[in-house]
Amino acid sequence: MSDRPENIQEEHWKPLGKISDIEMGQSPPSNYVFEGLDEGLPFLQGNAEFGVMSPHPKYSCALPAKIGKAGSLLISVRAPVGAVNIADQDYCIGRGLAAIFPKRYPASFVAAAVSKRSPELARVSQGTTFDAIGKRELHSVCVYAPDQSTASKIAEILDTLDAAIRETEAVVAKLKAMKQGLLHDLLTRGIDANGDLRPSQSEAPHLYKQTPLGWLPKEWDALKIEDVGEVMTGKTPPAQDPSAWGDHTAFITPGDITHSIAIEQSERHLSMRGRKYVPIAPAGATLVVCIGSTIGKVGYIRKESGFNQQINAVASSSNHESEFVFLSICKSIHQLHRLAGLQAVPIVNKGEFQKIRIPVAPKPEESEIVARLSQLEKKEAAEVNELHKLCAMKSGLMDDLLTGRTSVTPLL
Repeated sequence: MSDRPENIQEEHWKPLGKISDIEMGQSPPSNYVFEGLDEGLPFLQGNAEFGVMSPHPKYSCALPAKIGKAGSLLISVRAPVGAVNIADQDYCIGRGLAAIFPKRYPASFVAAAVSKRSPELARVSQGTTFDAIGKRELHSVCVYAPDQSTASKIAEILDTLDAAIRETEAVVAKLKAMKQGLLHDLLTRGIDANGDLRPSQSEAPHLYKQTPLGWLPKEWDALKIEDVGEVMTGKTPPAQDPSAWGDHTAFITPGDITHSIAIEQSERHLSMRGRKYVPIAPAGATLVVCIGSTIGKVGYIRKESGFNQQINAVASSSNHESEFVFLSICKSIHQLHRLAGLQAVPIVNKGEFQKIRIPVAPKPEESEIVARLSQLEKKEAAEVNELHKLCAMKSGLMDDLLTGRTSVTPLL
């Protein structure tokens, strides 16, 4: 921890313990920790509830042992080491965290300076049994510490960017909530001949019928997955043939699936030879994890792909919109969890999976529903892209401003 970071003038290189007070967390008695935020102070055992800027606590503690005061920095001192948040209120902190109280510098500046050194803290932690750091390591880590005027100007620049990031995050969160609300309405009420959402069943019962899935529009059906498209179970190429792997066709495993969105990339790819060993799902197919701890994850592929034996693929027939089938399966995935039960290794075989019922509509209506959601998803994607740009800009500025390579004056 004693090596001076490159490109930082020596007089601006100071141990964190010289510019801050540090309080290590301590776990409170477990019988004083409660789910929810109604008892005492919000409680953070580690960084599991860290947000982009400040935590989102889920637990509270009626007898705090150690407290991270509002305005202090909260840093993870157990794996993963180095994540930093700013305390927006007082928190009870467990042994996975430490609180840093800046003495002279703005909290946002110190947070950025410490974040810049978090890779070094992580490297130090790897030399310990549990990937952790203590007060000594925190005290000795060296951070960029220019004069207070420069630090304040850097904090002003980073605070401006952070405000823009928070605003964009709020827009993204709002769009996600709107999409979930719209998705629920579209998959229970659908769109009528005039292009409007149907009235709810309670408002217009004559427009609905009772089905195994509950009330659905009269024009809709609750069909088994096997009646909506072809169901395929994946395979993995034999280990004794390394030539099965290449760069031709994506090979999807559960780790490549992020629930309820399109699968954009895979860790492995098949060669042309490898394609002969496994079923190939066509573009537009829905992939569902049916075995293991991640059972119930659902993804949608935009290009033909192979997939392993933990996954069932549904290639919808020409009578249905493939993306609508994907959305319907997502909505009905609770049935898969119910079939899996509480087995040590959750599993739903192909025969059981394809008997699951999902809501389907006349194809023109399915197409209109997909188009409506697509409009909202494009807005969300644009805001997410803007968020990534802002985060990249902040990262680049931190590289420049927290090494002294760039003067803050031209940026103000």
